Amino acid sequence: MKIVTDCAADLSAKERSEFGIIEAPLYIQFPEGEIDATDILPDDFYNRLEAMRPEIPTTAQPSSGLFAELYKELVGDNEDEDQILSIHISSGLSGTLNSADTGAMQLKENVVTTVDSMTLSGGQRFQVLAAAKAAQLGWSLDKILARLDEVRAKTEVIYTLETLEYLARGGRIGRVQALAGSVLKIKPIIQVDHADGKYTTVGKGRTIKKNVDTMVKHIADIYGDVPLWATVLNGRFEKGVEIMTSALEDGLNIEKFETIRISPVLGVHTGPGIIGVAVLPMSLMEGLF
Repeated sequence: MKIVTDCAADLSAKERSEFGIIEAPLYIQFPEGEIDATDILPDDFYNRLEAMRPEIPTTAQPSSGLFAELYKELVGDNEDEDQILSIHISSGLSGTLNSADTGAMQLKENVVTTVDSMTLSGGQRFQVLAAAKAAQLGWSLDKILARLDEVRAKTEVIYTLETLEYLARGGRIGRVQALAGSVLKIKPIIQVDHADGKYTTVGKGRTIKKNVDTMVKHIADIYGDVPLWATVLNGRFEKGVEIMTSALEDGLNIEKFETIRISPVLGVHTGPGIIGVAVLPMSLMEGLF
């Protein structure tokens, strides 16, 4: 079985290599041309993003034709034997899954199974890593899909932002709302909703420290003292990472901890000052990690 995803899963090159994961590109469209989001380093991207003020680049999903060609290349002449499991950024946030579905229709029925992660970044990454490890261990497709359902239901992805400027520049919120937030020094706490895979605001505060404390309490209310896998997410925000790391260690039972930087294709709409966390009970990786 071959595992396909997209760069919104924030996998490292080492992880893709170790687990044989194939990554479909997402694109950033600058005024001078389009680039694959994996072809620009995060620091170079944020330097370029900040230099563009008040403009902002746009993002684009892979075409259905790209997915069709990718899938055909992966199965080669073994279309009756090979299976592809393609796990993508939430359909509530991107049209990538729709492109994957349309591309899959160009192959023989049942060769490609697509999965809506209903999340992104560290949350999507949990699902992709679980599927890839399970595939290496020889799990059946049905068993993998059942585990992914559990992982998806029990994963929390939540973050806050230093500024609303980039959400406003990208049209994600109104400029009046962004201005009011700036004047009042209000920073939103944003969660990926399990019901529709879209963003929802679950709180707000005047400082990053206050918002991080609120996020950790939110997570503690859900999981209690359950051992957790926590992945801290940031753009280019070392101070935020320090605050989040300290709060997680003090307030939760963290069994596995790591820090990753989000893909530039996600950073387009957040700017560098994003700090968040993806959290999953370790029990759901039982038998895998």
